Amino acid sequence: MVSKALVVGAYHKKLEEIAAHPDVDLVAVVPTSWREGAFERRLERTTASGFQLVVSPIAANGNFHLFFFPQLGKILDEHRPDIVHVDEEPYNFATFMAVRQSRARRIPSIFFTWQNLNRRYPLPFAMMERCIYRTAACGIAGTNAAARVMRAKGYTGPLSVIPQFGVDPARFQPSSDGSARRADGGPFTIGFAGRLVPEKGVELLVDACARLSVDFRLVIIGEGPSFGSIQERMRTRGVESKVEFRGSVRSTDMPEHLVQLDALVLPSLTRPNWAEQFGRILVEAMACGVPVIGSTCGEIADVIGDGGLVVPEGDTTAIVTALERLLGDSILRADLAQRGRQRVLDQFTHERIAGETVALYRRWARRAIVPA
Repeated sequence: MVSKALVVGAYHKKLEEIAAHPDVDLVAVVPTSWREGAFERRLERTTASGFQLVVSPIAANGNFHLFFFPQLGKILDEHRPDIVHVDEEPYNFATFMAVRQSRARRIPSIFFTWQNLNRRYPLPFAMMERCIYRTAACGIAGTNAAARVMRAKGYTGPLSVIPQFGVDPARFQPSSDGSARRADGGPFTIGFAGRLVPEKGVELLVDACARLSVDFRLVIIGEGPSFGSIQERMRTRGVESKVEFRGSVRSTDMPEHLVQLDALVLPSLTRPNWAEQFGRILVEAMACGVPVIGSTCGEIADVIGDGGLVVPEGDTTAIVTALERLLGDSILRADLAQRGRQRVLDQFTHERIAGETVALYRRWARRAIVPA
């Protein structure tokens, strides 16, 4: 498996679950870090075991479309895999190079996509995407919407719908009483976690919190270019003393932050070139028994299902109403805590996703292909 996303330590549990299958020897190729703007996430080492982690340099670190692994060909020659799983989008240079290098060695390859908007890319990315569609053995879409986009763009090959990563329910679990944290007498604690960018709607959340009729605390986890504008919105609304920024948090430490919350809100906003592709923090919070509120942006409603509350995107009043419903109804909080965790156990665990992924590997391993 080749994936820049594996710098996130919480994702290594999926590798462990894949490697637990007796007929699988797993080698994961991962960079030393991945940059997003000014933020650089270093590879998070974990105790996950059963697989081999190969740390390899990448070129054009931080450039989503142009980065690649210069030493991947050498790694393929050393390990001679039966299949290469390129955990990257089909229009990226990293995917193009990995599939090309695999094909030259007669190794079938798999690619992955989250893209849920039918976007047309300029050259050379459109060319690379078409090439991947023709030459990869099969594709994985993270959601049904992403699968529909691939078909609409002309991909006719085998296609499975499997989320990229799941949740470890043993690590992401409710507090000891098995329910959401709500402590009588303390402020109602609301959380957001993710990149601080305009499309995540954090300023909208600040506006909603400022309108609450009860004492509250807003915890914001993450970094990004919207930090300054969020602070300005806090000052404008007079809620600076009620908001806590915690910056970037190591992925494996996220559970201890989530169980402190009474609710987690993901108020994402659709843009012409982006809609929420999954909203991973939602399933992490749901696994921890934290009631979630999400907007109708992208895939959020499908991820939440009946495990949380969904509000129209961009509707501040709807966020206020949803938060006050949770505050005033302990039965609803407990019900959503239980339903949210059960939804994760049914659909979004690393074990389930690993099992579906290994089934795909078994269908394609050792099917040598003819080089182009």
